[in-house]
Amino acid sequence: MELSVILPHVEALIFASDKPLAEEEIEEYVNRALAFMEDRTNLDQVEEALKTIQEKYQPEFYPFEVIKSGGGWQFLSKKEYHATISQLYGDKFLKKLSVTALETLAIIAYEQPVTKSEIELIRGVNSDYAVQKLLEKELIVIAGRKEDAPGKPLIYTTSKAFMDYFGINDSDDLPKIQEILTNEILEATKMLHANMNAGVAGNAEEKPEESQEGEAQNEAEEEVNEERDDTNT
Repeated sequence: MELSVILPHVEALIFASDKPLAEEEIEEYVNRALAFMEDRTNLDQVEEALKTIQEKYQPEFYPFEVIKSGGGWQFLSKKEYHATISQLYGDKFLKKLSVTALETLAIIAYEQPVTKSEIELIRGVNSDYAVQKLLEKELIVIAGRKEDAPGKPLIYTTSKAFMDYFGINDSDDLPKIQEILTNEILEATKMLHANMNAGVAGNAEEKPEESQEGEAQNEAEEEVNEERDDTNT
């Protein structure tokens, strides 16, 4: 089938879909729509059409683009316009995950499939509420039960919505733990050097009297706090 024939159909499908579309789905939909034609499209042609559509919307005057995210292709606004578009959705658009939910989600993402007790063993606290919230947001799904464990507990994995939320297409796209640790070490080293340099410069200008006054003030504040605690007791 000619690329010029299937290209507008591919673009229309992505535009109209309310979820990311995989190449295989696009191929199936196009072949169904053009069933009257003897020639059929294939994955290679679909991929070529997607590449052409991507190039079409790359120029800066388009506020949106076609990218693969969440395991499929979709139209998404370019990041330069996120602040503008967020005004249409208010707090709902800007709402972020809590630290607790992010911690739980990170454990599930890297340890999946994982049970709630295994999550709690890593976090050290009860995770009922966090898991429930992540299920409500459809960022995780129940993937079955751990048959070889006592009570056959539910096991959790990340969902397609999770991939779409974070702009990845597969769990393999998650940053490697070693990469994260390396970046944290580098950032910590930079901060340490910056603090040391600032400390050297500060010590050269610091007056002993000022330092003593600061310590005295801190001690006074601590005494006041202790008195308040005794009074409350």
